[in-house]
Amino acid sequence: LILAMISRATPVFKQMASAPGRMFFRGFAESTKKSVKSLTQADIEGKVVFVRADLNVPVTKEGEVKVTDDTRIVSSIPTIKELQSLGAKTVVTSHMGRPKGKVNERMRLAPIAQVMAQHLGSPVTAVSDCIGESVRKACQSMRGGDVVLLENLRFHAGETKNEEAFSARLASDTGAMAYVNDAFGTAHRAHSSTAGVVEQIKALHPGAPAVSGLLLEKEIAFLHSAVTSPVRPFAAIVGGAKVSTKITVLESLMDKCEKVLVSGGMIFTFLKARGHGIGSSIVENDCLELAAKLEETAKAKGVELLLPTDVVIADKFDSDANTDVVSVESIPDGWMGLDHGPETCSIFRNALSDCKTVVWNGPMGAFEMEKFANGTNDLALCLAELTTSKGATTIVGGGDSVAAVKKCGLEEQLSHISTGGGASLEMLEGKTLPGVAALDDK
Repeated sequence: LILAMISRATPVFKQMASAPGRMFFRGFAESTKKSVKSLTQADIEGKVVFVRADLNVPVTKEGEVKVTDDTRIVSSIPTIKELQSLGAKTVVTSHMGRPKGKVNERMRLAPIAQVMAQHLGSPVTAVSDCIGESVRKACQSMRGGDVVLLENLRFHAGETKNEEAFSARLASDTGAMAYVNDAFGTAHRAHSSTAGVVEQIKALHPGAPAVSGLLLEKEIAFLHSAVTSPVRPFAAIVGGAKVSTKITVLESLMDKCEKVLVSGGMIFTFLKARGHGIGSSIVENDCLELAAKLEETAKAKGVELLLPTDVVIADKFDSDANTDVVSVESIPDGWMGLDHGPETCSIFRNALSDCKTVVWNGPMGAFEMEKFANGTNDLALCLAELTTSKGATTIVGGGDSVAAVKKCGLEEQLSHISTGGGASLEMLEGKTLPGVAALDDK
């Protein structure tokens, strides 16, 4: 399976208590970190609050730069409004794209400021840099309730390197006296805006609060609970092209789940390790031993590890390819597997039917092409049915799987759609995220 990578993940957050499948939340462990809800007017009124948001939205590729999907901008609004209501001077920061430490005119955040202002119902001032005199002037002229959006953080190489000097400039030039992280998608990175600036703000203003935003709080609550106290039976579905990128999460999930369902391109590494022919399907030959070991580990731990029994094959990676459905043991030479088949859909549905908590990361096939989307679409529908009909907790993370759910129009029928692929994987592995560790404990 060869997957075309989707360059974005579109987050959708729902009201947890008002829809089917949300009532489980009352039993979930709360985050150990303070949130913006812990702040009072006395804490931040008239003070600059540095907000790290996730505004990495898709824009037009040519002509005038326009936002093509404002979901992440809309999702940032509740935290900003909360700060406005407390009289804070809200300074919003974000990255966009991968400019690699250089200014890229198509990655400026001014178009985002316009869209944000529309949703806020109040002005948002776009600043042409994220440090320097323009930032100092903009922040010094703010009044309580004002919102300023600084320029793309990654126009400076110091951001991703977590350089102390750059972190110090972010803190001093904005005059920030409090910090809010609402960007889960970058919380697994120790960058200046997620870690270094917190230290600098606290150094300048001892006791300055550093808390999570409303979005980050939801992410921590859902994913932390999936790791530490899931309602059982607990199943994990792992897809994607490569075993190598999911090794640690697969190993970790085998310590937590009763069932692990594996599909996507990585299955051909497992199948080749079993001695099956895989035609021209994608394979990681250096991971064959690892795949065999993972199967042995699952068996030793009593974990039900399920792989597809049939696959949709094609004679080329193209929407116009000739296709067929065959057993995983009967893939002919010159053909590649691009989705799992209908028998596997049935087996996966049956395996998930009694599960109370399900996490899903990675698509089941080349879903961007309609001929190879059925496995992913059927799984999305299955999880939606488990959520709405059986009250199961369903959590989806990762750009491709999120995009697939949204393509099916099922995002409102799932319990939680994570904003961060890499961050959600690391939380499921039980790792501590630098952007979360930097926040104040309760």
